[in-house]
Amino acid sequence: MTDLTRLTLAEARDGLRRKDFRAVELTEAHGAAIAAANGALNAYAHPTPEAALAMAEAADARLAEGGAPDLCGVPIGVKDLFAVEGVPTQAASRILEGFLPPYDSTVTAKLRAEGAVFLGKLNMDEFAMGSSNETSVYGPVVSPWRRKGETGPLTPGGSSGGSSAAVAADLAVAALGTDTGGSIRQPAALTGIVGLKPTYGRVSRWGVVAFASSLDQAGPMTKTVRDAAIFLKSFAGFDPKDSTSADIAVPDYEAALGGSIKGKRIGIPKEYRVDGLSGEVQSLWDHGALKLREAGAELIEVSLPHTKYALAAYYIVAPAEASSNLARYDGVRYGRRAKLAQGDGIADLYEKTRAEGFGREVRRRVMIGAYALSAGFYDAYYLRAQKVRALIKRDFDEAFRQVDAILTPTTPSPAFGLGEKTNDPVAMYLEDVFTVPVNLAGLPAISLPAGLARQGTPLGLQLIGRPFDESGLLALAEAVERDSGFSARPARWW
Repeated sequence: MTDLTRLTLAEARDGLRRKDFRAVELTEAHGAAIAAANGALNAYAHPTPEAALAMAEAADARLAEGGAPDLCGVPIGVKDLFAVEGVPTQAASRILEGFLPPYDSTVTAKLRAEGAVFLGKLNMDEFAMGSSNETSVYGPVVSPWRRKGETGPLTPGGSSGGSSAAVAADLAVAALGTDTGGSIRQPAALTGIVGLKPTYGRVSRWGVVAFASSLDQAGPMTKTVRDAAIFLKSFAGFDPKDSTSADIAVPDYEAALGGSIKGKRIGIPKEYRVDGLSGEVQSLWDHGALKLREAGAELIEVSLPHTKYALAAYYIVAPAEASSNLARYDGVRYGRRAKLAQGDGIADLYEKTRAEGFGREVRRRVMIGAYALSAGFYDAYYLRAQKVRALIKRDFDEAFRQVDAILTPTTPSPAFGLGEKTNDPVAMYLEDVFTVPVNLAGLPAISLPAGLARQGTPLGLQLIGRPFDESGLLALAEAVERDSGFSARPARWW
């Protein structure tokens, strides 16, 4: 029998229905893989093997009855940002130590209803603030990939680094991630998997720990485009508990796959040829465009003139919203509470709790955000950033009058070593230069593995689609995936 941990989601689903194996066997295989690898990779913060086996047994009973949903019996990992009833949910932060939600997020509730098996909570950057998974209270996640001839640990990307590492290392069939400025797509690109950020409002945010509420969006991280289509359908859709949720029907994304891309118009934005773009990423982008042309697509140069302001606008808007969202962590209602000295008051409780509970990067962003929202600076920074955001969205609206999708690199360079950029926050923020415009505009985008860098690690291409056209985006992505022929896997050194 094929190694069960190597199966794609589609293969696992079909195999369970053919009774080639049981959900319990599939779950036990992944549990053994996690036990063997997690000490080296640190992808899972809270593995839940006993609960997973109980869910698998229930799934087997449901499968035996027939007519079970697509995700029934499929073992997945859940980013530590999603509430899962009775399982620690810390957002990788010390300030939420010991928090056990008495409820599921809407996303995990839908997956539970589908019969999915939760293998555990996945490591991440603290409060999703980071691009390397080095800000976590659990310690950094290590990528399963290594540079040729080297043994130094590499980043799996962030903030969904645990999710990307788990899928790439076959420690989960698929994983949930969240994307505020690229936190699904960037780690997917650096670890050679597929990462889809849906349109803002396509997936409920209820029960997901908030970073920046107008930017956050949950999405699938999978081994293939088909897997992303299957997985997304299982948890997308309107949620009356989320005021930003869009009441728009969810199509059958898998049914949209397999068509021709002949005649499709693909935009190539000239402003994405930025300083610092590595030569091999540029070559990969050019090659991807050429393959699309050979498949019958028409390439059209488009202009997104306000792209150059996107990163600056993002790092005002996102920290501003974070400073507001994280104000709830005060040591009074839940989470960590600092010990007070005699004579300390409520202000001391706030200060000491947050100083103990928040890591360095979170404190940095909260302070930036509070400054941008403060009297005298609101108009100069936050309001201006929101105006730039509107211009960025308008640029995309204009481009989509000419094209069906836009092709760009996902990241400006391959995976970097752990510790290489931790002391240079600006260099770390530049990792998101190609991904943040999508979040500011609320668009869907997908990252696909498309080749290997000279050092032997993955590189990704990004496709950006029209609002709520995940079906068209996934169909194009599958064609790119098919033509790229990417099949590389990390060598198992752990």
